[in-house]
Amino acid sequence: MTREADRPPTVRQLRLVVEADDYEAAVAFFRDALGLPEQEAYAGEGGARVVILDAGRATLELANPAQKRMIDEVEVGRQVAPRLRVAFEVDDSRATTDRLVAAGAEQVAPPTVTPWQSLNARLDAPAGLHITVFQELRTPEERPGLEGFGVDGER
Repeated sequence: MTREADRPPTVRQLRLVVEADDYEAAVAFFRDALGLPEQEAYAGEGGARVVILDAGRATLELANPAQKRMIDEVEVGRQVAPRLRVAFEVDDSRATTDRLVAAGAEQVAPPTVTPWQSLNARLDAPAGLHITVFQELRTPEERPGLEGFGVDGER
């Protein structure tokens, strides 16, 4: 019998928290142009604002500088949150790239077929995020039969 203390913790959600200097532009870009539905939004003292967007299997949390400072202070006691690249799987990389550029993103690289059989585009987006939008070109069932694909020790 497995004891509760011996079980690994259960992760219920991945939440990426991003500080957005231009909070309104970031919300308009990710919610309205990219199409991430708003799940929750909160406001706090000192002008702190945050919106939590549903990103399918994860959420993208856009926080203004006051909110980011507050959370860092509460959880860590100092400013630590780094910036990183975020990837979004979409149905049509080309159309999404065009829509995001029209909404203010800077295209870094156009949609390109990758060796792992997805169509990826790189963009610089609001909130200082460097993002990838990608479209899978092969189904999960097709991938194991392709050169370089497999699961665990089968590669």
